[in-house]
Amino acid sequence: MISARTVALACLLLLAPLAARAVQPDEIMSDPRLETRARALSAQLRCMVCQNESIDESHADLARDLRVLVRERLQAGDSDDQIRAFLVRRYGDFILLKPPFKLETWLLWGAPFLILLAGGGIIFVARRRQKSLARANSLPLSEAERAKLEAMLGEEGS
Repeated sequence: MISARTVALACLLLLAPLAARAVQPDEIMSDPRLETRARALSAQLRCMVCQNESIDESHADLARDLRVLVRERLQAGDSDDQIRAFLVRRYGDFILLKPPFKLETWLLWGAPFLILLAGGGIIFVARRRQKSLARANSLPLSEAERAKLEAMLGEEGS
């Protein structure tokens, strides 16, 4: 008997190619070179609805509209750079899956490094503090402290 897990895995494997590309048959251009350019451009553009997928992978209505727009602009003779520039003017650098490094996007590019640096600094300070506490706790007792300790231990023993 086939288990439910096996059936689910088989379904996922059969449907995986469909999830990879969301381009509908009515969107595909008749010119293979233009279609290749459209796919390459679509893979570089972020879906503004899903935000973690390219418009080539997204099934959102806006992603479909953007795919159609890219194809219309290609059909009109625009270059890839012109299409990208048009979309950036309309939606900002966020539309690009790899936004350019410039003054407005420095935090986007630098945040992972800043977080790593801050985490390293916190660990460094915490370890130094831990070592200094360990050193402070391992200092020898003064004569007064030793006498007080012996007195306390003597009281407990009796």
